[in-house]
Amino acid sequence: MRTRLLPLLIVLMAGVLVALGFPLAASLAAARQQEVVVDRIDDTARFAALAQFVTEQGPEMDERRSTLIGELTRYHEVYGIEAGVFYRDGVTMAVAPEEWKFAEEDQPRRAYQEALVGRRSHDPPQVWPWQPDARLAVASPVVRDGDVVAVVVTNSPTEQLRGRILTGWLLIVAGEAAAMLLAVGAAFRLTGWVLRPVRVLDAATHDIATGRLNSRVAAASGPPELRRLARSFNEMADNVEGVLEQQRAFVADASHQLRNPLAALLLRIELLALELPPGSEEIASVRAEGKRLARVLDDLLGLALAEHAAADLRLTDIGELAAERIAAWRPLADERGVRLTGHETAVTGWADPVALSSALDAVIDNALKFTPAGAEVTVAVTAGGATSSITVTDGGPGLTDEELTRVGDRFWRSGRHQNVSGSGLGLSIARALLAAGGGSIDYAHHRPHGLRVTLTVPRSGG
Repeated sequence: MRTRLLPLLIVLMAGVLVALGFPLAASLAAARQQEVVVDRIDDTARFAALAQFVTEQGPEMDERRSTLIGELTRYHEVYGIEAGVFYRDGVTMAVAPEEWKFAEEDQPRRAYQEALVGRRSHDPPQVWPWQPDARLAVASPVVRDGDVVAVVVTNSPTEQLRGRILTGWLLIVAGEAAAMLLAVGAAFRLTGWVLRPVRVLDAATHDIATGRLNSRVAAASGPPELRRLARSFNEMADNVEGVLEQQRAFVADASHQLRNPLAALLLRIELLALELPPGSEEIASVRAEGKRLARVLDDLLGLALAEHAAADLRLTDIGELAAERIAAWRPLADERGVRLTGHETAVTGWADPVALSSALDAVIDNALKFTPAGAEVTVAVTAGGATSSITVTDGGPGLTDEELTRVGDRFWRSGRHQNVSGSGLGLSIARALLAAGGGSIDYAHHRPHGLRVTLTVPRSGG
């Protein structure tokens, strides 16, 4: 769940930072340019004050004009900014450098025309770092006796401005990157804090689903809602365990109590059979049903004990155990004309040897029942990852996809196999025995026909 929730939080936080970063970057660029524009306005106002009285001919005016030209020239040499004073008709009063012609450039010409109405030009368009040819044109009117007699125009290069903007942007990017790292760390901690109880709850649910009913959740961390959920889960698990324990005790007690009356009943049936003619079909049918009922009671008692008994887990040689069970069942397989073969390897697992043997017996017994004469039942022992497995494949009719979802349920038997003896509890007992030790049993098709049953146990007790 964290792999889905964490990227979502990161994307949301990245979107927020980007949404904040673009306006901040634009604001910083505007602020940096406004500082330059204010400086240019001050410069043009100073030049306008010098040019205010250089509007007539004469020696005194020529001297003032020379002073203005000298100021503009030094200004250009120091700052590299083109500057000039131009009469209303566009004639040059003073300019630096001498070859600059403002009328040939759009921004200075536009600023000049705006200043002719008696107020400084509008702020120039925003300059961005990716515009190497951009310049800033600012114009101020030269007013004398209430009339605009000339206009001062400056045309500034933008290398330093663009550099300052870019530097500011890099600082913003660095700040947002640091904020993103902090946000990712916070999101990682937050998702861990929120999802830790969920993972614990999921593990406890899996344990209970696989038969470990004593699993509980420690409701000590996480949001209050999840802590309440954990407490509710524990209460539910307690109730479920209590109900199942009552059910198991009832089944065990009922099975045990019914065995003695059933044994007495079977004994009376045998005595009654001595008084009747040999070969009576009714007596044979009653005797068969009585024996079947006895098997069902035995299996019910075995299932109740399997669900209640604690597993005696130890490191077990799975290959050797499988070989022993194959040898024990081979005489019955030979009697039925079924080839029982094994592929044992030196594999160990963490299991209760008695429980695993009983579960394997139930699976082999089931395979021999449904495998016709001349076919084969194979037992293979393998290991992979953290588990060890015993796989039993048979050559019987197999099961449909729908039947595979029900195999192992208590008392369930395929409608096609009702004539085969059994109580329908063998595989349920096998599942209970394996679950008590952390193992499992799975069913699958065996091509071209038959059933594959896999018993899995952990390879270690960790």
